[in-house]
Amino acid sequence: MQMIRTLRLALFAALLFGLPAAAQDSTVVVLVRHAEKAVIAGEANPPLSEEGQARARVLADSLAAWNVDAIITTQYVRTQQTAAPLAAARRITPVVVSTAGEGGAAGHPAAVAAAVRGMAGKTILVVGHSNTVRQIIHALGGPAARDLCDGEFSNLFVVVLKPGAAPRVENRHYGRPDGPTDAACHGM
Repeated sequence: MQMIRTLRLALFAALLFGLPAAAQDSTVVVLVRHAEKAVIAGEANPPLSEEGQARARVLADSLAAWNVDAIITTQYVRTQQTAAPLAAARRITPVVVSTAGEGGAAGHPAAVAAAVRGMAGKTILVVGHSNTVRQIIHALGGPAARDLCDGEFSNLFVVVLKPGAAPRVENRHYGRPDGPTDAACHGM
């Protein structure tokens, strides 16, 4: 009886919060770019700005019902701080996949995809950068797409990986909407 009740509650939560319908054998990957970073002259590894810290808290709130099992970040403070509120709430120690690892920045998307595949059946938050998020989606089998623009922070991509099926990719948003972007960024 308790199991049936738990399943009903899970289904209700999925319908209420718009969670992707995924069987137990599916892996759900939520990808975001790090939140807004502080602008500090000469700082190569800046922390989040106050706005970015607020967005990180909104991300944690937005994913509270998703039962995130694992978190992947890069070695940069801004990705780690973006994941920190959710990591604290879920008591998860993020896995760091360095952009300076084997293959360097060019090999980073494949390294993240390999880490995700090693966590099959889980719900995983991946926090990347404007030039890696879409490449990671592609490395997971999703479509190739342009990098995110400098002013894009609200994108939340959901990739559902189910064995024997093509990946399902959804583009959602969270937090404060992004402002207008430079048309040159979109190749217009």
